[in-house]
Amino acid sequence: MNRNIKIPAIRSQMGIWVYYVSSLSFDEVAEFVKPIDDELHKSELLSGMIQRSITANYKSIANYLETQEERFFNALILAVYDGQPMWNEIRLDDYDGGDNYNMGMLTLSGDEKIFPVDGQHRVAGIKKALENNPKLGKERVAVIFVGHSKDEMGMQRTRRMFSTLNRYAKPVSLRDIIALDEDDIVAIASRNLIDGTDLFQGERILDSRTKAITDGNDKAITTIITYYECNKELLWLYVKDMEVKGLDEKVIKGHNKINEYIRHRPDDDTIISFTNECENFWKALINSILSDIDDKTGSIGRLRNREGGHIFFRPVSLLPFVKMVVRIKEKESVEYSHIIMMIPEHLRWVQHRLWRKIIWDNDKKSMIMGNAKLIELLYLYIYDKSMLTSSELKKIRTDLVSAWNYHEEDIMETLDALIEEDIY
Repeated sequence: MNRNIKIPAIRSQMGIWVYYVSSLSFDEVAEFVKPIDDELHKSELLSGMIQRSITANYKSIANYLETQEERFFNALILAVYDGQPMWNEIRLDDYDGGDNYNMGMLTLSGDEKIFPVDGQHRVAGIKKALENNPKLGKERVAVIFVGHSKDEMGMQRTRRMFSTLNRYAKPVSLRDIIALDEDDIVAIASRNLIDGTDLFQGERILDSRTKAITDGNDKAITTIITYYECNKELLWLYVKDMEVKGLDEKVIKGHNKINEYIRHRPDDDTIISFTNECENFWKALINSILSDIDDKTGSIGRLRNREGGHIFFRPVSLLPFVKMVVRIKEKESVEYSHIIMMIPEHLRWVQHRLWRKIIWDNDKKSMIMGNAKLIELLYLYIYDKSMLTSSELKKIRTDLVSAWNYHEEDIMETLDALIEEDIY
């Protein structure tokens, strides 16, 4: 720090920590806040470990600051040591006539050293954003100042704060993203269908922290997580021909471009168009099973029970089905209802002999995990085997030999027979 600054602040205390709540401009963050050096460890090895923990995520933060008009950060926690920081209280009268001395001016002399205890990536992101857009320098971010000393006790206290803040911080859950994210087009479209259509009335989507859904649930089509992931697969139909660049300005290839695309809110027309695409899919899917849903109670009955159920009502088989649908839609201009119709009715039940030991364990009456790619390829084989590559046909043979314990020379003949026969 090469100059002193005076900033208004609120003084508070929690446990052993006295702290000061204020704000700094981005320019001040760039000028005064330095990376952690030897403040937490005497060892160069251990100090270097903390520095190396900063990942390329700071570039994402910089991009967010540069592109998002509704940008906002939670407070940076900054440790201050050395120098001569001064606290000058301002006396205020409370409503009840008492004195309040918790507000005042915090003066930093210019000799202090400041480093982030929580917010290393945000500090690095601010500095990177200023390189590209210096006009951001006047914006301000909330900060919390805590005192630090470089003796052994001081280092220990600050290390504990550092580890506590980072250990117990949790990333935003996918459920929260679905409910709240205003940039992710998949989350937006998913909410639009739930809020704005009658497709999922009557508990048709289950709020669950996992993809799994129990046999005892007799109302839901699927879980909120699986629902979102199905819509995310449908997004490929929109981004497959787009040029999507990462933070390094390199063009992203393949399905990975989806993860970058959903970081930035597209225009309203694109959101409406994608929402309609998702609605068309779910409408076709729901219409295909309406005859099995009780009109009065809304119960799904045999669509999911202890004896198995419909492939659309089991997350483990629904998501591979959507992937197959997307692959067909890439190559053919067909309606979703046509693709669904091309899967014979008897093959839409997980207890069919085709799916035993792949989707369904008929002895334990339970789902089998880990065969998602094989399930997707089998759906495609049923629809039109000519769409499969030679390596995909080989995978089907290899995986079926392992699952069914048949001889390889008999496996494809057995598969064809199971597809043709209407026997469970």
